[in-house]
Order: sequence, then C-alpha cells, then structure tokens
Amino acid sequence: MPATGRSYIIAGAGITGMTMALALAKFGATIVLLERSATIQEFGAGLQISPNARRILDRLGLSDALDQVSLEPEALDVYPQGSRRPLISMELGAIMRERFGAPYAVMHRADLADVLYKACRRFANIDIVFGVRDWDVVSHARGVTVAVDEANGQSRTARAAGFIGADGVHSKTRLAALDGPPAQFRNRIAWRRLVPFDAVADEIAPDRVSVFFGSGFHLVCYPLPHRRQVNLALFMPGQMPKDGAQPKPVDPGPKAGAILAAEGDEWTPWPMYTVETPLWHQGNIGLAGDAAHAMVPFQAQGAAMGIEDAATLAPLLAGTETAEAAFSRYAEMRKPRASRVAALSAENGRIFHMPWPLSLARDTVMRLQGPRAHLNRLDWIYAHDLGDTSPS
Repeated sequence: MPATGRSYIIAGAGITGMTMALALAKFGATIVLLERSATIQEFGAGLQISPNARRILDRLGLSDALDQVSLEPEALDVYPQGSRRPLISMELGAIMRERFGAPYAVMHRADLADVLYKACRRFANIDIVFGVRDWDVVSHARGVTVAVDEANGQSRTARAAGFIGADGVHSKTRLAALDGPPAQFRNRIAWRRLVPFDAVADEIAPDRVSVFFGSGFHLVCYPLPHRRQVNLALFMPGQMPKDGAQPKPVDPGPKAGAILAAEGDEWTPWPMYTVETPLWHQGNIGLAGDAAHAMVPFQAQGAAMGIEDAATLAPLLAGTETAEAAFSRYAEMRKPRASRVAALSAENGRIFHMPWPLSLARDTVMRLQGPRAHLNRLDWIYAHDLGDTSPS
C-alpha cells in the first residue's frame, strides 16, 4: 500500500520534523506537525551542513534557497592554543562539491528553519499546528490515535497511520510514549553568541571556518554573510548554568582572546545533552533526530543525522505495508550509523581539549596528515548517499 492517502503525525516542527514532513509529502502523504511554540523557532545560532545532509535538502528542491542564506567556506583553519597562525587549513570549498557531489555550508539555524518552513507551506498536504499545549498518542493495529490540546483550549482527536517523535532531546515521545530513558547531561556546555563581522574582521578570514584548540576547551567561529555576523561557539566543561551565567575565563592566546572579547550578543549557555536509547519505535510510533540519538556537536553532525533520518524513513513508510514494519527497518538501518557518528563526535571532544604535552602529539599528527586527509578520514560520513528517494 503506497503512502498516497496515508496520514502521519509528527511531534516537533524543527529541522528534523519539517524535513520529514517534506519528504513524506512528496509521496502524497498527509502530514500534521504538532509544535509547542507559537512560531517556528530554532534555538542556537550557527549550523554546519555537510554534503551528506545537503544532498538530501537539494533533492527536496531547496538548493537555491539555501545558497542565498549560507556560506561555502574555502577551508577550516585549525589553531593550536595561543597561536596566531593556523596549524593547518583543511580544504573545503570546491573540493567538497567535486568529491562528494554537494557543498559543505555554514548558516544560521533560523535561516535553515525558515527555508524548510516556507517549503512546507507550499504543500497543501502539510499542516503545522502551533501552540500545542499537550498531546497523547496510542498505537493500535491500524495506526495511531492522537489527542491534541491546542493553544485556544480546544481539543481534537485524530487518527493516522503512524506517529513520528521528532521532538528533540527531551522528547515526550521517547519518555512517555515509548517509556525510554531521559537525556544525559555530562557537564559540558556550549556557550554561543553572535558578533558583528566587523568586530572580528582582523582576526578571522571572511570565507573560512576557524577552530581554536585549548586545554579543556575549544572555540569555533564562522561568518554568516547573509546576516553580516560571525557565529561563535565556545565549548568547555561546566555545571548546569544559572540565570545570567557567563563562561569562565580561559587563556586562548591573543588572537582567540580578541575574538572572545569582541562586542556582540551576550553569551548564551546551551547544556549539551546526549541520548542513548535501545528502543527507537514501538508499534506505529517511532523516533527521529535528537529524540533518538542526540550527540555532542564535535563532528557537526547532529542536524545532519536528523535530515538523514527523514530521508531514510519517508520512503520506507511509503513502500512498506505498515508503519510498524517501516519503523523496524528504519531502526536497523540508522542505529549503527548514528552510534558510530556519536562515538566519533565524543572522541573529537577529547582530542580537541588535550592538555600540553599531549596536544603536541595531536598537532604533529594533524600537520603531517596534510590539508586533505579529512576527505578520506570522513568519507564514510560525507559520501553517504541514500539515493534519490523521491517517488518515480
């Protein structure tokens, strides 16, 4: 039975949820997105979209819109602690398109959310319900029944072929519907802010990502030309921050220190949670994105994994007799890859934060590997291609 005529309900109108809606809508399914916020909101600031994810978004028809709000950096400059010169410049730019068939781009999270939202609005078979107070879902042999409490105090009940929890790291779907584990906070904080590009123009290149390593921390910077701003993300250990908290002082050296001191937005702390759950689905209810596999962002693959989830699950739901069978196959396909990426991300965090003298060995290895070593080392991530999953 094809997806045409089937309906699906998705909890969460974030990047994963809206990508899932677009992917399913192209198969003729009817989708209702349940969103707690009153509008589309993407917390955070910068976002890196690697070729494995960009390829999927391009096939959804979003290439031109993304080009208008993103930057394809020419390289990633890596600075050891205290250095004013890059240890190595890892090539990005044109070679990423040549090698992987899609660009490596950076952008503001809200800009990607806006592109996805505008694309969803063009489909009559996608309905986004904002301001949802609460919902409950029950799985049964023929699908799911969902009771929704809306912002105006009214309630409605709907039936669908399946329910997809794309409701983030603290997913109600995982916790309540699947009786899964809570997200884990292991004392790691991402401090984020945006600064005007002119405030750091003397310190970073306008067409590159800059990463500064330090003992127990690292700083990631990249321009957002569409906004004339630079995204800063400072990663370091820390307890759950209190209101008004700011990052503890670090000794990054004069170059990175000037960037950290630049005028701009106040630092916003983002506690980093991870999710490991053995159960990705039960009956006709399944998980996607951070709800299933939230990971630390040290390989910049969190959003990409959610986008891959959507591209994997949508054709399975379209071509499988039941949602339950589709969720089962999807979990088999996605769990090993998501786990491997999460493990690499965690290992990167240890490598980035190495203290002296271990950092000397790290820096020597990176220098000897050269500016294109990452193309082979990360080929299994960037070259991953699910194929064109659009309906024929």
